Amino acid sequence: CCCPSSGISLVLGLHRRSCASTGTLEVKGPLSFWGGGRVNPLDTKKAEPVYEPATGRVLCDMVPCGPDEVEQAVKNAHAAYLKWSKLAGMERARVMLEAARIIREQRDEIAKVEVINNGKSITEARVDIDVAWQCIEYYAGLAGTLSGQHIQLPGGSFAYTRREPLGVCVGIGAWNYPFQIAAWKSAPALACGNAMVFKPSPMTPVTAVMLAEIYAQAGVPEGLFNVVQGGAETGSLLCHHPMVAKVSFTGSVPTGKKIMEMSAKGVKPVTLELGGKSPLIIFKDSELENAVKGALMANFLSQGEVCCNGTRVFVQREIMPQFLEEVVKRTKAIPVGDPLLDGTRMGALISRPHLERVLGFISEAKKQGAKVLCGGEPFVPSDSKLKGGYFMTPCVLDNCRDDMTCVKEEIFGPVMSVLPFDTEEEVIERANNTTFGLAAGVFTRDVARAHRVAENLQAGTCFINNYNISPVEVPFGGYKMSGFGRENGQVTIEYYSQLKTVVVEMGDVESLF
Repeated sequence: CCCPSSGISLVLGLHRRSCASTGTLEVKGPLSFWGGGRVNPLDTKKAEPVYEPATGRVLCDMVPCGPDEVEQAVKNAHAAYLKWSKLAGMERARVMLEAARIIREQRDEIAKVEVINNGKSITEARVDIDVAWQCIEYYAGLAGTLSGQHIQLPGGSFAYTRREPLGVCVGIGAWNYPFQIAAWKSAPALACGNAMVFKPSPMTPVTAVMLAEIYAQAGVPEGLFNVVQGGAETGSLLCHHPMVAKVSFTGSVPTGKKIMEMSAKGVKPVTLELGGKSPLIIFKDSELENAVKGALMANFLSQGEVCCNGTRVFVQREIMPQFLEEVVKRTKAIPVGDPLLDGTRMGALISRPHLERVLGFISEAKKQGAKVLCGGEPFVPSDSKLKGGYFMTPCVLDNCRDDMTCVKEEIFGPVMSVLPFDTEEEVIERANNTTFGLAAGVFTRDVARAHRVAENLQAGTCFINNYNISPVEVPFGGYKMSGFGRENGQVTIEYYSQLKTVVVEMGDVESLF
């Protein structure tokens, strides 16, 4: 019932009537993982259905973890941390490199399962899995470089600093990049010598446990990376647990505030990667072909379900007609449909309620005076098995104003709002007039202007003449209500470790008493 090459599927208990095609995957077996294996919570009465976005059918049941399960997972993680933290960085690196190798080997299989659980196109999912193994490989490279500083003091005395792990870290993931986020959070944590308990989104519970299997196969101590399934209640138990040293969360602003509040009770450091309503500024001197491509990448990746998307597209008035003509032509040509087909460029949104919410934003925009230039409607593919899927046509809105709901609030769907501007000073002020600050972009041929605008934009990541490029070597995170802390890059080591100062006296104590 499985493809001969799909070792992970056999381990995970995924059964197919055929090789992972849309509408055929059956997920069997528990989706939580601790103590070196998959575990089902004792109380299965609270099981929630998990849907396949492309078909609307039930993919599996997600059984949330309660206090007993969270306790077991955290204790397992702590026991593993005591062993893992005593290894040299190079020893940890070898295990992590093996995990990266296994992910590379199983890339297509993991990507298929990700698509079936999340709805995004297989082309994007393969990139996500590549980013995941690259992230683990990158932090494996940093694991052996962790070091402190030596400070000379008078009389031959000295001090030194040590960079030490925190202990058990909690990762709470989002449904738009399930496997990739699990890697982004676990790789720096493990490189620093920590253990992790990871809670995926209840809507996308399937692939995080595949990562747990891979880490175990690579040789991490039993319990080093654990997966507990569940929603808000499970997340609350993790944030409040006294043995948890740090919480890293990706998701919405309201949930991020709650995570911060709960973690504050135990004085736990948090990393928050929250929402965005990012500006993309296109000047009249930009290379129009690239600007159009950038706007499409900034709005329609993963059906628009990307927190750093540049959904407020500011176009200098002189080139607005040419820009709109080209962007609408290309948006209409985006192939929407079965996400497992190589030719598909836009799959299904995550859920029926989310699809209705996105369509509701478009209705509201029309009432407020926006003009729909294309898309923005429910879409039913011709393939009969996709009739119950959560599809819509990508949408471009013209005649937008800064005070419209579609321009102010995060839609998290394939909706591009286009706004005209006249001057650089004006557009910077408008671009920054938001509570969010995750990302921003600027297209121009003027090098001085590009750097000047990037300097003045209030955002954690600024793209010049491109958009939505996130190499693992580069820090990612927000300003303002888009959160704080960073993921990826060398700086993230600081968020998964703590600094100890050791002062060494080489002479006699000079006492006042």
